[in-house]
Amino acid sequence: MPVVGIIGAGVMGKDVAITCAAQGYDVVLCDHDPAVLSAAAGDIRALVRRYRLMAPDEPRWKDKAIPGRILTAGNLAELAGSDWVVENVVEDVAVKERVHRELRTVCGEGTRIAVNTSCVSITRIAALAERPEDVIGMHFMNPVPLIECVELVRGHHTSGETTKQAEAFVSALGKRPVVVRDAPGFVSNRLSHLFMNEAAFLVQEGVAEPEQIDAIFTLGYGHKMGPLATADLIGLDTVVASLKVLHDGMQDPKFRCCPLLQKMVDAGLVGRKSGQGFFTYGVPR
Repeated sequence: MPVVGIIGAGVMGKDVAITCAAQGYDVVLCDHDPAVLSAAAGDIRALVRRYRLMAPDEPRWKDKAIPGRILTAGNLAELAGSDWVVENVVEDVAVKERVHRELRTVCGEGTRIAVNTSCVSITRIAALAERPEDVIGMHFMNPVPLIECVELVRGHHTSGETTKQAEAFVSALGKRPVVVRDAPGFVSNRLSHLFMNEAAFLVQEGVAEPEQIDAIFTLGYGHKMGPLATADLIGLDTVVASLKVLHDGMQDPKFRCCPLLQKMVDAGLVGRKSGQGFFTYGVPR
């Protein structure tokens, strides 16, 4: 079975690892933070149990071998030989660039690189690679095991063969790939972040409470989640970082980050992972 290397053992990285392992792939989950790695195995077991409860009829979650297919690593060199490397580090261009420069010495021919990002330019990241034609954007959405869509983003140099292989890989994970061209925010976040940012402005201006705003989207438009609950799920820190990338990339004032969002991030109220955002959640593990 092909080997998938995953960089970043945060929320998205663990979910992508679980998704791959549930389909039989061997996974190497890499993170530079020893504390994050030491907690990863327990987190993964708990997440698998959660997804098993949420989708009890899906055969893949009955596989008790899922956690055992995920190995952890503290050095990118341990990803050498992977068929796919999926990068999931924070939405910070400088951090992503540092990782991809290091990958030049790790990934040989035959390894394709997927950049899991919601806003960062795939063309810019691919320019750092030894073979930019082997780099593609692979935007998984949170929570990864439960969301069917994966936005595949073709950078300027992404080859047709890499796109074809990415579509096959995503399909093998039980997902539906949707291919778009590289542009700030692509399709998903260029639209969704406008909703989330404007919803935050409505709260800031006292037009409506978060519960009222989200109810209009869930009850009125039939969305599964409102924009503020979605922002809490993603993490308000990630939303703010993505808005800054969109603002820089588009040079359009409509992407100016709502001051309330920045204030909440500064206060540590970043959503589900902190226990408090626009809504209150249980104490994070």
